[in-house]
Amino acid sequence: MLLTVDVGNTNMEFGIFRGEKLIGSFRLKTDVNRTSDEIGLYLCEYFQRFGLELGAVKDTVIGSVVPPIMYTLSRAIIKYVGKAPLIIDDGLDPRLPYVSDEGGERLGPDRAVADIAAIAKYGAPVIVLDFGTATTVDALSPEGVYLGGCITAGVRVSIDGLFQKTALLPHIELAKPDTVLGITATGQIQAGAVLGYIGSIEYLIRRTKEEMGYPEIKVVATGGLARMVADNTDLIDVVDSQLVLDGLRIIYEREQAAEERKCL
Repeated sequence: MLLTVDVGNTNMEFGIFRGEKLIGSFRLKTDVNRTSDEIGLYLCEYFQRFGLELGAVKDTVIGSVVPPIMYTLSRAIIKYVGKAPLIIDDGLDPRLPYVSDEGGERLGPDRAVADIAAIAKYGAPVIVLDFGTATTVDALSPEGVYLGGCITAGVRVSIDGLFQKTALLPHIELAKPDTVLGITATGQIQAGAVLGYIGSIEYLIRRTKEEMGYPEIKVVATGGLARMVADNTDLIDVVDSQLVLDGLRIIYEREQAAEERKCL
């Protein structure tokens, strides 16, 4: 089995693969104050609950955008799984080609991994959206080359910022209202935040297609709010909740295959 860990700003998602099949997954809040034992015991509890053997885990692959938690997480994997994890961008290269090296910057591990998975699963050219704490849009050419993208605040971040700056507005559930013209404060906030957010995403998708020159390009979405947005627009073709976990697996398998070829 392969254990994959996608460490985001809000949650850590653990995925267990047997071959290409995801046979289990669970989430923990990303908390830099957790101890390695806390993480390890959660891991043990999940495996025990579903009749899985930690000793059957061959390797662990981690993609993280939260550096402060990596030492604790790595120690937990070493102590409870018995193997040092492989880490994206720290010894494990996703090998995503870029159209430009301007500034020498590279995508965060989560985006690079999602892009690799989208190309492998759905082909290229493709547009990849990730609805996490931040919302990102990535464009990939027919050759699988990263062309560029954009980042905007996630809808929850935007709403939380609104609450922090206003004393009387209520906290709301993230739900799509039936109309833009709300009567209650809750309805009006939902209209502005949720419908406005969906509208902005539609604009970004249209502009991305226009700039790429592929009006019929496939659009793949992942992340916590992907389903809510996709259910209310016809511009998203696929919602894939395990895109990043699959990407971690795909990168690992490619690395293993490359190592085997070196030994021949």
